Amino acid sequence: MGLTLVGIALLTLILFAWLIVTKRQMEQLKNVKAQEDREKRVKLSVTAKYLKWSVATSILLVSIIGVITLMSGDSEESMDLMHAHGLGYSPDGKEMIIPAHDGLRIYEDGSWMAAEGPKHDYMGFAPSSDGFYSSGHPAPGSALKNPLGIVKSTDGGKTIQTLVLDGQTDFHLLAVGYSSHVIYAMNPQANSIMDEPGLYFSTDDAKTWTKSQSNGIREEPISLAVHPSKDAIVALGTPTGVYLSKDNGNHFEKVVTNGQATALLFNEEGDLFMGGYQNNANLQKMNVENRKAEKLPIPTLTEDAIAYIAQNPSNKNELSFVTFKKDVYISDNQGLDWKRIAEQGKVITDGE
Repeated sequence: MGLTLVGIALLTLILFAWLIVTKRQMEQLKNVKAQEDREKRVKLSVTAKYLKWSVATSILLVSIIGVITLMSGDSEESMDLMHAHGLGYSPDGKEMIIPAHDGLRIYEDGSWMAAEGPKHDYMGFAPSSDGFYSSGHPAPGSALKNPLGIVKSTDGGKTIQTLVLDGQTDFHLLAVGYSSHVIYAMNPQANSIMDEPGLYFSTDDAKTWTKSQSNGIREEPISLAVHPSKDAIVALGTPTGVYLSKDNGNHFEKVVTNGQATALLFNEEGDLFMGGYQNNANLQKMNVENRKAEKLPIPTLTEDAIAYIAQNPSNKNELSFVTFKKDVYISDNQGLDWKRIAEQGKVITDGE
Protein backbone atom coordinates (compact mmCIF):
# COMPACT_ATOMS: atom_id res chain seq x y z
CA MET A 1 0.00 0.00 0.00
CA GLY A 2 2.84 2.40 0.86
CA LEU A 3 4.53 1.80 -2.50
CA THR A 4 1.26 2.41 -4.33
CA LEU A 5 0.68 5.75 -2.61
CA VAL A 6 4.22 6.87 -3.42
CA GLY A 7 3.74 5.88 -7.05
CA ILE A 8 0.47 7.79 -7.31
CA ALA A 9 2.05 10.88 -5.80
CA LEU A 10 4.98 10.62 -8.23
CA LEU A 11 2.65 10.21 -11.17
CA THR A 12 0.62 13.24 -10.10
CA LEU A 13 3.73 15.42 -9.94
CA ILE A 14 4.89 14.22 -13.38
CA LEU A 15 1.49 14.86 -14.92
CA PHE A 16 1.34 18.33 -13.39
CA ALA A 17 4.83 19.17 -14.72
CA TRP A 18 3.94 17.75 -18.13
CA LEU A 19 0.81 19.88 -18.36
CA ILE A 20 2.74 23.07 -17.51
CA VAL A 21 5.58 22.34 -19.94
CA THR A 22 3.18 21.29 -22.69
CA LYS A 23 1.15 24.47 -22.29
CA ARG A 24 4.27 26.61 -22.58
CA GLN A 25 5.50 24.62 -25.58
CA MET A 26 2.20 25.04 -27.38
CA GLU A 27 2.33 28.78 -26.81
CA GLN A 28 5.88 28.91 -28.12
CA LEU A 29 5.01 26.75 -31.13
CA LYS A 30 2.21 29.12 -32.08
CA ASN A 31 4.50 32.13 -31.95
CA VAL A 32 7.44 30.87 -34.02
CA LYS A 33 7.67 31.55 -37.74
CA ALA A 34 7.37 28.57 -40.02
CA GLN A 35 10.67 29.02 -41.88
CA GLU A 36 12.90 30.89 -39.46
CA ASP A 37 12.23 28.83 -36.37
CA ARG A 38 11.85 25.34 -37.84
CA GLU A 39 14.74 24.01 -35.73
CA LYS A 40 13.21 25.45 -32.60
CA ARG A 41 9.86 23.87 -33.51
CA VAL A 42 11.51 20.48 -34.03
CA LYS A 43 13.37 20.70 -30.71
CA LEU A 44 10.18 21.59 -28.85
CA SER A 45 8.30 18.76 -30.55
CA VAL A 46 11.00 16.25 -29.58
CA THR A 47 10.94 17.47 -25.99
CA ALA A 48 7.16 17.09 -25.89
CA LYS A 49 7.48 13.57 -27.28
CA TYR A 50 9.99 12.64 -24.56
CA LEU A 51 7.65 14.02 -21.89
CA LYS A 52 4.78 11.95 -23.28
CA TRP A 53 6.92 8.79 -23.11
CA SER A 54 7.94 9.71 -19.54
CA VAL A 55 4.31 9.99 -18.52
CA ALA A 56 3.45 6.68 -20.20
CA THR A 57 6.40 4.97 -18.52
CA SER A 58 5.42 6.41 -15.14
CA ILE A 59 1.85 5.14 -15.54
CA LEU A 60 3.17 1.67 -16.39
CA LEU A 61 5.53 1.63 -13.39
CA VAL A 62 2.82 2.75 -10.99
CA SER A 63 0.47 0.08 -12.37
CA ILE A 64 3.12 -2.62 -11.89
CA ILE A 65 3.82 -1.43 -8.33
CA GLY A 66 0.11 -1.45 -7.57
CA VAL A 67 -0.37 -5.00 -8.85
CA ILE A 68 2.65 -6.30 -6.92
CA THR A 69 1.45 -4.58 -3.75
CA LEU A 70 -2.08 -5.95 -4.11
CA MET A 71 -0.76 -9.46 -4.75
CA SER A 72 1.51 -9.19 -1.73
CA GLY A 73 -1.35 -7.96 0.39
CA ASP A 74 -3.62 -10.82 -0.72
CA SER A 75 -0.89 -13.33 0.05
CA GLU A 76 -0.37 -11.97 3.54
CA GLU A 77 -4.12 -11.88 4.20
CA SER A 78 -4.55 -15.45 3.01
CA MET A 79 -2.15 -16.70 5.68
CA ASP A 80 -4.51 -15.68 8.48
CA LEU A 81 -6.94 -18.17 9.96
CA MET A 82 -10.48 -17.26 8.98
CA HIS A 83 -11.56 -20.32 10.98
CA ALA A 84 -9.69 -23.17 12.63
CA HIS A 85 -11.40 -26.52 12.09
CA GLY A 86 -8.73 -28.87 13.36
CA LEU A 87 -5.03 -29.39 14.00
CA GLY A 88 -2.42 -31.96 13.06
CA TYR A 89 1.00 -32.66 11.57
CA SER A 90 2.30 -34.07 8.34
CA PRO A 91 3.43 -37.71 8.67
CA ASP A 92 7.09 -36.65 8.74
CA GLY A 93 6.40 -34.12 11.48
CA LYS A 94 7.90 -31.21 9.55
CA GLU A 95 4.64 -29.31 9.07
CA MET A 96 1.90 -28.29 11.48
CA ILE A 97 -1.40 -28.25 9.59
CA ILE A 98 -4.57 -26.27 10.33
CA PRO A 99 -7.71 -26.43 8.17
CA ALA A 100 -8.71 -22.76 7.97
CA HIS A 101 -12.05 -22.64 6.09
CA ASP A 102 -10.35 -21.67 2.82
CA GLY A 103 -7.84 -24.49 2.54
CA LEU A 104 -4.98 -25.65 4.75
CA ARG A 105 -2.43 -23.47 6.54
CA ILE A 106 1.05 -24.82 7.23
CA TYR A 107 3.49 -23.76 9.93
CA GLU A 108 7.05 -24.89 9.29
CA ASP A 109 10.39 -23.64 10.63
CA GLY A 110 8.82 -20.53 12.15
CA SER A 111 6.92 -19.45 9.03
CA TRP A 112 3.35 -19.78 7.77
CA MET A 113 2.27 -20.68 4.24
CA ALA A 114 -0.81 -21.85 2.37
CA ALA A 115 -0.81 -25.51 1.35
CA GLU A 116 -0.96 -26.48 -2.29
CA GLY A 117 -4.24 -27.80 -3.57
CA PRO A 118 -7.93 -26.80 -3.64
CA LYS A 119 -9.16 -24.54 -0.85
CA HIS A 120 -11.73 -26.93 0.58
CA ASP A 121 -13.51 -26.06 3.82
CA TYR A 122 -12.38 -29.08 5.83
CA MET A 123 -14.34 -30.13 8.92
CA GLY A 124 -13.66 -33.06 11.25
CA PHE A 125 -9.98 -32.97 10.26
CA ALA A 126 -8.24 -36.17 11.41
CA PRO A 127 -4.47 -36.75 10.81
CA SER A 128 -3.17 -40.26 10.11
CA SER A 129 0.17 -41.94 9.50
CA ASP A 130 -0.23 -41.55 5.73
CA GLY A 131 -1.99 -38.18 5.50
CA PHE A 132 -5.39 -37.13 6.79
CA TYR A 133 -9.10 -37.89 6.69
CA SER A 134 -11.76 -35.20 6.76
CA SER A 135 -15.25 -34.03 5.94
CA GLY A 136 -16.55 -30.56 5.10
CA HIS A 137 -17.41 -28.62 1.98
CA PRO A 138 -15.72 -28.33 -1.44
CA ALA A 139 -13.87 -25.23 -2.60
CA PRO A 140 -15.73 -22.71 -4.77
CA GLY A 141 -15.83 -23.97 -8.35
CA SER A 142 -14.97 -27.55 -7.37
CA ALA A 143 -16.71 -30.42 -9.16
CA LEU A 144 -16.95 -32.35 -5.89
CA LYS A 145 -20.34 -32.83 -4.27
CA ASN A 146 -21.36 -30.73 -1.28
CA PRO A 147 -20.90 -31.81 1.47
CA LEU A 148 -17.73 -33.82 0.97
CA GLY A 149 -18.86 -36.79 3.06
CA ILE A 150 -15.63 -38.50 4.18
CA VAL A 151 -12.48 -37.91 2.14
CA LYS A 152 -8.82 -38.85 2.42
CA SER A 153 -5.58 -37.26 1.24
CA THR A 154 -2.09 -38.77 1.18
CA ASP A 155 -0.32 -35.79 -0.45
CA GLY A 156 -0.97 -32.95 1.95
CA GLY A 157 -4.27 -31.92 0.37
CA LYS A 158 -3.04 -31.51 -3.20
CA THR A 159 -5.60 -34.15 -4.12
CA ILE A 160 -8.32 -35.91 -2.16
CA GLN A 161 -10.04 -39.27 -2.52
CA THR A 162 -13.78 -39.43 -1.82
CA LEU A 163 -14.50 -42.43 0.40
CA VAL A 164 -18.21 -42.27 1.19
CA LEU A 165 -21.36 -40.18 1.66
CA ASP A 166 -20.40 -37.26 -0.57
CA GLY A 167 -23.38 -35.02 -1.20
CA GLN A 168 -25.08 -36.39 1.92
CA THR A 169 -23.35 -35.77 5.25
CA ASP A 170 -20.97 -33.26 6.82
CA PHE A 171 -19.23 -34.85 9.81
CA HIS A 172 -18.02 -32.29 12.35
CA LEU A 173 -16.91 -34.95 14.84
CA LEU A 174 -14.56 -37.36 13.07
CA ALA A 175 -11.54 -39.20 14.52
CA VAL A 176 -9.07 -41.71 13.10
CA GLY A 177 -6.64 -44.13 14.72
CA TYR A 178 -3.31 -42.65 13.70
CA SER A 179 -1.73 -46.04 12.90
CA SER A 180 -4.77 -48.34 12.74
CA HIS A 181 -6.77 -45.98 10.47
CA VAL A 182 -10.02 -47.03 12.13
CA ILE A 183 -12.56 -44.25 11.53
CA TYR A 184 -15.08 -43.05 14.13
CA ALA A 185 -17.76 -40.62 13.06
CA MET A 186 -20.58 -38.95 14.96
CA ASN A 187 -23.41 -39.04 12.44
CA PRO A 188 -25.76 -36.04 12.76
CA GLN A 189 -28.66 -37.52 10.76
CA ALA A 190 -29.75 -40.57 8.79
CA ASN A 191 -28.17 -41.12 5.39
CA SER A 192 -27.92 -43.88 2.78
CA ILE A 193 -25.55 -45.95 4.94
CA MET A 194 -26.27 -44.95 8.53
CA ASP A 195 -29.92 -45.45 9.47
CA GLU A 196 -29.96 -43.03 12.39
CA PRO A 197 -27.85 -40.43 14.24
CA GLY A 198 -25.12 -41.63 16.58
CA LEU A 199 -21.57 -42.95 16.77
CA TYR A 200 -20.38 -45.25 13.96
CA PHE A 201 -17.02 -46.83 13.16
CA SER A 202 -15.29 -48.44 10.17
CA THR A 203 -12.20 -50.63 10.11
CA ASP A 204 -11.93 -50.92 6.30
CA ASP A 205 -11.43 -47.33 5.14
CA ALA A 206 -15.14 -46.43 5.17
CA LYS A 207 -16.32 -49.37 3.04
CA THR A 208 -18.54 -50.79 5.81
CA TRP A 209 -19.85 -49.23 9.02
CA THR A 210 -21.03 -50.47 12.40
CA LYS A 211 -23.12 -48.47 14.83
CA SER A 212 -21.76 -48.27 18.37
CA GLN A 213 -24.31 -48.91 21.11
CA SER A 214 -22.96 -45.94 23.12
CA ASN A 215 -24.31 -47.28 26.40
CA GLY A 216 -23.55 -44.87 29.24
CA ILE A 217 -23.67 -41.73 27.10
CA ARG A 218 -26.57 -39.44 27.98
CA GLU A 219 -25.09 -36.16 26.78
CA GLU A 220 -24.32 -34.54 23.46
CA PRO A 221 -20.65 -35.25 22.55
CA ILE A 222 -18.52 -32.20 21.77
CA SER A 223 -15.12 -33.88 21.20
CA LEU A 224 -13.87 -37.26 20.01
CA ALA A 225 -10.55 -39.15 19.97
CA VAL A 226 -9.32 -42.65 19.08
CA HIS A 227 -6.30 -44.60 20.33
CA PRO A 228 -3.57 -44.52 17.66
CA SER A 229 -3.17 -48.31 17.36
CA LYS A 230 -5.92 -50.01 19.44
CA ASP A 231 -9.00 -49.48 17.35
CA ALA A 232 -11.45 -50.49 20.11
CA ILE A 233 -10.42 -47.64 22.44
CA VAL A 234 -12.31 -44.41 21.90
CA ALA A 235 -13.01 -41.36 24.07
CA LEU A 236 -15.87 -38.87 23.98
CA GLY A 237 -15.91 -35.41 25.53
CA THR A 238 -19.15 -33.84 26.75
CA PRO A 239 -20.17 -30.64 28.55
CA THR A 240 -19.60 -32.39 31.90
CA GLY A 241 -16.54 -34.59 31.38
CA VAL A 242 -14.84 -37.43 29.49
CA TYR A 243 -16.16 -40.90 28.70
CA LEU A 244 -13.92 -43.84 27.76
CA SER A 245 -14.78 -47.04 25.88
CA LYS A 246 -12.64 -50.11 25.25
CA ASP A 247 -15.14 -51.99 23.09
CA ASN A 248 -15.62 -49.79 20.01
CA GLY A 249 -17.98 -47.44 21.78
CA ASN A 250 -20.54 -49.98 22.86
CA HIS A 251 -20.06 -49.22 26.56
CA PHE A 252 -18.68 -45.97 27.99
CA GLU A 253 -17.45 -45.16 31.46
CA LYS A 254 -17.13 -41.61 32.74
CA VAL A 255 -13.49 -41.09 33.73
CA VAL A 256 -13.39 -37.30 34.20
CA THR A 257 -16.19 -35.31 35.82
CA ASN A 258 -14.77 -31.80 36.18
CA GLY A 259 -16.18 -29.48 33.52
CA GLN A 260 -16.39 -29.39 29.74
CA ALA A 261 -14.09 -31.63 27.69
CA THR A 262 -13.47 -29.32 24.74
CA ALA A 263 -10.61 -31.23 23.07
CA LEU A 264 -9.19 -34.77 23.21
CA LEU A 265 -6.07 -36.47 21.87
CA PHE A 266 -4.47 -39.89 22.38
CA ASN A 267 -0.69 -39.80 22.05
CA GLU A 268 1.48 -42.62 20.74
CA GLU A 269 1.76 -44.20 24.19
CA GLY A 270 -2.00 -44.20 24.59
CA ASP A 271 -2.17 -41.41 27.17
CA LEU A 272 -5.16 -39.11 26.80
CA PHE A 273 -4.67 -35.35 26.57
CA MET A 274 -7.81 -33.47 27.62
CA GLY A 275 -8.47 -29.81 27.00
CA GLY A 276 -11.21 -28.57 29.26
CA TYR A 277 -13.00 -25.64 30.79
CA GLN A 278 -14.18 -25.21 34.37
CA ASN A 279 -14.09 -21.56 35.44
CA ASN A 280 -11.02 -21.29 33.20
CA ALA A 281 -9.25 -23.25 30.50
CA ASN A 282 -7.12 -26.24 31.47
CA LEU A 283 -5.11 -29.09 29.97
CA GLN A 284 -4.65 -32.53 31.53
CA LYS A 285 -2.85 -35.73 30.58
CA MET A 286 -4.32 -39.02 31.82
CA ASN A 287 -3.00 -42.58 31.89
CA VAL A 288 -6.09 -44.50 30.74
CA GLU A 289 -4.96 -47.69 32.47
CA ASN A 290 -4.73 -46.37 36.04
CA ARG A 291 -6.90 -43.24 35.42
CA LYS A 292 -4.29 -40.97 37.00
CA ALA A 293 -4.23 -37.48 35.51
CA GLU A 294 -1.76 -34.62 35.75
CA LYS A 295 -2.45 -31.00 35.01
CA LEU A 296 -0.19 -29.34 32.45
CA PRO A 297 0.63 -25.63 32.55
CA ILE A 298 -0.85 -23.52 29.75
CA PRO A 299 -0.91 -19.77 29.07
CA THR A 300 -3.83 -17.78 30.47
CA LEU A 301 -6.73 -17.97 28.03
CA THR A 302 -9.19 -15.17 28.76
CA GLU A 303 -12.75 -16.32 28.07
CA ASP A 304 -11.30 -18.96 25.78
CA ALA A 305 -10.45 -22.67 25.81
CA ILE A 306 -8.56 -25.33 23.86
CA ALA A 307 -10.44 -26.47 20.75
CA TYR A 308 -7.87 -28.89 19.26
CA ILE A 309 -4.67 -30.58 20.46
CA ALA A 310 -1.91 -32.27 18.45
CA GLN A 311 1.44 -33.98 19.03
CA ASN A 312 4.25 -34.13 16.50
CA PRO A 313 4.49 -37.77 15.31
CA SER A 314 8.27 -37.56 14.93
CA ASN A 315 8.95 -35.56 18.12
CA LYS A 316 6.85 -36.44 21.16
CA ASN A 317 8.19 -33.38 23.00
CA GLU A 318 6.36 -31.07 20.59
CA LEU A 319 2.75 -30.31 21.44
CA SER A 320 0.44 -27.70 19.99
CA PHE A 321 -3.10 -26.48 20.48
CA VAL A 322 -5.63 -24.13 18.90
CA THR A 323 -8.21 -22.20 20.90
CA PHE A 324 -11.77 -21.25 20.02
CA LYS A 325 -10.59 -17.65 19.50
CA LYS A 326 -7.99 -18.96 17.02
CA ASP A 327 -4.90 -18.49 19.15
CA VAL A 328 -2.27 -21.11 18.28
CA TYR A 329 0.43 -22.24 20.72
CA ILE A 330 3.35 -24.64 20.34
CA SER A 331 5.63 -26.27 22.92
CA ASP A 332 8.92 -28.11 22.39
CA ASN A 333 9.15 -29.52 25.93
CA GLN A 334 5.91 -31.47 26.42
CA GLY A 335 3.89 -28.47 27.51
CA LEU A 336 6.17 -26.92 30.10
CA ASP A 337 6.60 -23.74 28.02
CA TRP A 338 4.47 -22.39 25.19
CA LYS A 339 5.04 -19.99 22.30
CA ARG A 340 2.13 -18.23 20.62
CA ILE A 341 2.30 -18.42 16.81
CA ALA A 342 -1.15 -16.99 16.01
CA GLU A 343 -3.33 -14.51 17.87
CA GLN A 344 -7.06 -14.47 17.15
CA GLY A 345 -6.34 -15.86 13.72
CA LYS A 346 -3.52 -13.44 12.89
CA VAL A 347 -0.45 -15.56 12.21
CA ILE A 348 2.91 -14.74 13.80
CA THR A 349 6.20 -15.69 12.15
CA ASP A 350 9.55 -15.89 13.91
CA GLY A 351 11.11 -12.46 14.32
CA GLU A 352 7.83 -10.55 14.50
